Amino acid sequence: MSIEVKVPTLGESVSEATVGTWLKKPGDAVALDEPIASLETDKVAIDVPAPAAGVMGALLVKEGDTVNVGALLATIEDGVPAAGNEPVAPREEAPRAPASDTIAPKVEADDSAAVLSPAVRRAVLEHGIDPSRVTGTGKDGRLTKEDVLAAAQSKQATPAPAVSAPAPVAAAPAAAPVAGRNEERVRMTRLRQTIAKRLKSAQETAALLTTFNDVDMTAVMAAREKYKDVFEKKHGVKLGFMSFFAKASCLALKDIPSVNAQIDGDEIVYHDYIDISVAVSAPNGLVVPVVRDVDKLSFAGIEKAIGDFGKKAREGTLTMADMAGGTFTISNGGVFGGLMSTPIINPPQSAVLGLHRIEDRAVVRNGEIVIRPMMYIALSYDHRLIDGREAVTALKTIKEAIEDPTRLLIDL
Repeated sequence: MSIEVKVPTLGESVSEATVGTWLKKPGDAVALDEPIASLETDKVAIDVPAPAAGVMGALLVKEGDTVNVGALLATIEDGVPAAGNEPVAPREEAPRAPASDTIAPKVEADDSAAVLSPAVRRAVLEHGIDPSRVTGTGKDGRLTKEDVLAAAQSKQATPAPAVSAPAPVAAAPAAAPVAGRNEERVRMTRLRQTIAKRLKSAQETAALLTTFNDVDMTAVMAAREKYKDVFEKKHGVKLGFMSFFAKASCLALKDIPSVNAQIDGDEIVYHDYIDISVAVSAPNGLVVPVVRDVDKLSFAGIEKAIGDFGKKAREGTLTMADMAGGTFTISNGGVFGGLMSTPIINPPQSAVLGLHRIEDRAVVRNGEIVIRPMMYIALSYDHRLIDGREAVTALKTIKEAIEDPTRLLIDL
């Protein structure tokens, strides 16, 4: 008896997805709820679980195909796989030119890929590692994400061998490729396409403007250094800077409600809650999971939420619910060394706070030149809704709260 595998519900307002990777091939044994395919939506990657145990049957759609919710993907057959799996008709591949080993391997063509977890598969694709050449340290010799990262570091430390140029053709010697120069074309993921469309739409729709300020981080750094060990021991999470900036943003958003609002048609929607989208880096691009009711959370609650989202982003396990909503965004480019930037708002939000790296700079305090740890901060906003005075005031409120963290305790 055949059991149909259909596209599951993808989340609110999401009706279609792209088939990213088949994790099983015809003839493979399949356990109940075992991931058999990965689908890419506009926001996250979703694994398709097997509705029953059995043997993988026919794959009815190809990788890269667009499918709607409820569409038939494949079948699962009763029985057990034959030794060495069921015979599968070999796929014909067009001849291809020799390529440098810096080009990412086609993981789906490797038999060992069938046992790779989604997180490991993403790491393999991201770093261009051939999984058949890496010794797994996981259960039953399976690859782990750490194995792939270690292989990537080793690969970076070893100079890539030069690629020999093919013998020139007498009729057109100038057409011979230069040694060591290669090109690779990779199809954009649905997530990357969506990021591109949304960012371009934000530039074309909103009247974007950015205001800057700089912040003396002395007080926050001193508080963090003094309490970080006790904080981690009590709460089980490290005390970072993001919780300070999240709390400082709450003060600004309460004082200037338009910064926490959005435009909907010819109406302005004000929110009496603060849900902050925190931009984090994921293998397939930047994602912005939402920390809800930040104004009601403790420092520990904020740090735990951000830490959990960061882990899920790296593992590729963020859900649609994690990404939905958000009234304001904080993006920390400082972790990558950025000194200054003009962040783009995350529609339909109207403002985004950009954080940057901390560096010692000479500043004047009480008539004297002193060295202080300084950070540039930026607030990009939709000028259709937020006036310059409001934006500057909001950023100044954040600056004052960071430079004097006592304000966070007494709501000033």
